[in-house]
Amino acid sequence: MRGAGEPQFPVAQPAGTGGEACEDARPGPAADTPMGSERTEIRKRQMATTPETPGAAQAQLSTGNRGSNACCFCWCCCCSCSCLTVRNQEEERARRTSHELQAEGIPNCEESPAPTLEEVNAWAQSFDKLMLTPAGRNAFREFLRTEFSEENMLFWMACEELKQESNKSVIEEKARLIYEDYISILSPKEVSLDSRVREVINRNMLEPSQHTFDDAQLQIYTLMHRDSYPRFMNSAIYKDLLQSLSEKSIEA
Repeated sequence: MRGAGEPQFPVAQPAGTGGEACEDARPGPAADTPMGSERTEIRKRQMATTPETPGAAQAQLSTGNRGSNACCFCWCCCCSCSCLTVRNQEEERARRTSHELQAEGIPNCEESPAPTLEEVNAWAQSFDKLMLTPAGRNAFREFLRTEFSEENMLFWMACEELKQESNKSVIEEKARLIYEDYISILSPKEVSLDSRVREVINRNMLEPSQHTFDDAQLQIYTLMHRDSYPRFMNSAIYKDLLQSLSEKSIEA
């Protein structure tokens, strides 16, 4: 209790508990602190303007390089692709020269009259009689095509054409094309020859002549005689042809 004559002093209140103190502690409009949505918007703008990291830039550069070299699985394969390009060009050149040789002297199919019944029966007597006539060679070649060995007949025919040449420059050119088409291990039409015959051919190619491939031609001829000829005689191609001619002979 205070006496009547004691002066009255204001009681100090704890900071932050009074009404005016709380009001002073709250920020006024001048503080202008951004709220939650504003912070999100600012963060988005900052992320949009942030430069890419070196790793991301390198990854993008690497991706762009792969895109510009679509033929490569990775950047380190460029040398392999270049080698494949050169090889494909060489194979295309070899095919082109092969087609030129066929256009000059080796037709896709020999022109011949239709075989008679007597001729077809003679084919069964010996392989020599089959190969003697164009009709017999065409029928046998059709059979070889079904066995994926037509290159044997093509090689034999190319050698026969070479033997008929007399001009030295033409002989050298045709010998080179025959070698590329049927002797080279890179050719898809390579014929099966033993090492001895290949060595003979390599020596003969130093000075090509009409008889450069004689040993190889004989070996392929023997191969067709022993391997393909018996199957041809039992094939549908030969039997159907023989039956058709027999029926026509009866009707006549």
